[in-house]
Amino acid sequence: MADHNALPLVILAEQFAKLPGIGMKTAQRLAYYVMSMSESDVQAFADAILQAKHRVHNCAVCQNLTEQEVCPICGDDRRDHSIICVVESPKDVTAFERTGEYNGTYHVLHGLISPLDGVSPDDLEIRSLLARLQSEPVTEVIMATNPTVEGEATAMYIARLLKPMGVKVSRLAFGLPIGGILEYADEVTLYKALENRNEI
Repeated sequence: MADHNALPLVILAEQFAKLPGIGMKTAQRLAYYVMSMSESDVQAFADAILQAKHRVHNCAVCQNLTEQEVCPICGDDRRDHSIICVVESPKDVTAFERTGEYNGTYHVLHGLISPLDGVSPDDLEIRSLLARLQSEPVTEVIMATNPTVEGEATAMYIARLLKPMGVKVSRLAFGLPIGGILEYADEVTLYKALENRNEI
């Protein structure tokens, strides 16, 4: 029988365990850490979660997370609005922006097609991407989904939808990482490296 005094702590750990990448052991550590925090710090932590949830929403254009109606990237006239980089999640936008090399815009799908997980094309932000292509002067769409089965399936599905619209559809090159050693690369990585080779 459960100890009723410990129940709130168990519930807190279970809530932490719902977060991606957090196992039950880590969730319990986090729950115990919260118990060691001052009440004002706990309140600030809870307020930060609620504020983010209430104030942050999808950009009306690219579906990235923002506090405004339109995110800073879509609202920036210095960006090249003729190129859209399609990514799985807002985290991918952050990764590209860290490079400082990409000057186009983005479109966030918020997932990948995965029939096994019950995720169909209708569950993703594909319709809003098609609507953008009809209202914006887009010349190229870069498919930047991960090189997984789901990522490839999603990229191919969207590419098929875009082909009749006369838009250039490209795919991120995949292959050997910088600093990688050939003998340790798997067959698929080597094949992709060969397939995506460039003239020097």
